[in-house]
Amino acid sequence: MSPMDAPSLGRRARRWHSARRMSDSFKVNISVHGRWHAFELANGLYQQGHLGRLLTTYPGFIARRFLDAEAEIRTRPLLELRRRVFDRFGLGSRPDASIAARMGAFAAAEAASGADILVGWSSSVLEAIAPAHAAGMKVIVERGSTHIDHQARILRGAYDSLGLPADIPLPEIAQRELAEYAAADAIAVPTEYAAETFAQEGIARDKLIVNGYGVNLSKFAPPEDDANGDAAAIVFVGRVGVRKGVPWLLRAMQGRTQCRLNLVGPVEDGFQDFLRRETSDAVTIRGQVAGDALPAIYAGARVFCLPSLEEGMPLTLLQAMAAGLAVVVTKAASGGIVEQSGAGIVVPPGDAEAIGDAFDRLINDPDLAREMGQAGRRAVQAGYGWQDYANRAIAAYRNLL
Repeated sequence: MSPMDAPSLGRRARRWHSARRMSDSFKVNISVHGRWHAFELANGLYQQGHLGRLLTTYPGFIARRFLDAEAEIRTRPLLELRRRVFDRFGLGSRPDASIAARMGAFAAAEAASGADILVGWSSSVLEAIAPAHAAGMKVIVERGSTHIDHQARILRGAYDSLGLPADIPLPEIAQRELAEYAAADAIAVPTEYAAETFAQEGIARDKLIVNGYGVNLSKFAPPEDDANGDAAAIVFVGRVGVRKGVPWLLRAMQGRTQCRLNLVGPVEDGFQDFLRRETSDAVTIRGQVAGDALPAIYAGARVFCLPSLEEGMPLTLLQAMAAGLAVVVTKAASGGIVEQSGAGIVVPPGDAEAIGDAFDRLINDPDLAREMGQAGRRAVQAGYGWQDYANRAIAAYRNLL
């Protein structure tokens, strides 16, 4: 191709994309390292004819469980294997930056053409942004949490206060994300809380798409008699560590014999000694469980607690609300939905006393807990199914185009 051919091809690509957009038949390619909520987004796009292809590090046979057999999926499972081997055995240096760069190169080769929009998960789409733009595509960076600099500051302060080694994003990952934020046409975040942290870091608000996630409303539902199990049972579901506020949750349980806490989820590396030291007799450490076990776990409790220091929109919060549990969360973890719906009690981050007071209030007033649980269920039914999420995404993509 001669240099003079490139502008001509660029003009033809732009005309092709313009014609597709006017006909509302736009296509979206998705690139994700792992799964996150990308499979649900891909399925919602596919159902309405907007999915181009899905790229993921998950093996194809797993991704197929979530998408129609006709949906186009391309995978790099060796990248997922590398991450999981490190997570399991801790051998060598952290591979996050290397995996992100390799996923970005994969997206540049496989997803930066043939559609109108590329949606790529943050830190792993940088290499694909320029090729996608050259092909006439818009690029959206999907960031499931607050701005990475805000996240790092919050977490470093928390770890320092506890005297623990800081588990924060690698500098290489932060550099990649900052470059993605600058180069992308839009950044998708799940809450206004997260959007505000981007605005505080100098990102224009009109560059931000705010779209709360969804939940499987048939899988996560209250028991038929509308009376969740043990009225004294509290459940936490998430990564058991500092970011999710577990140190202050454990301190809130000290001396509280009228309730019991079930910690469900993998334990953060380096947090095991703190966990053993701070855990009381009223706390059960369940560990990581399969996703299919979660409905029964929620059904056995009355209160869900997630006192995170920093978050996006936790899927476990939506699951617990769908299951009819009253919730105790921080503003960072509430997604705004708890305040709006009256589904629970919002407590300050890092405040064990406020968490404990919320537990006392809900355990001692089962009618209030039940009313809050019912309000939460109504709230997710009103707009937080997975198709609701996909519909909002499609509207945002159409507006961007």
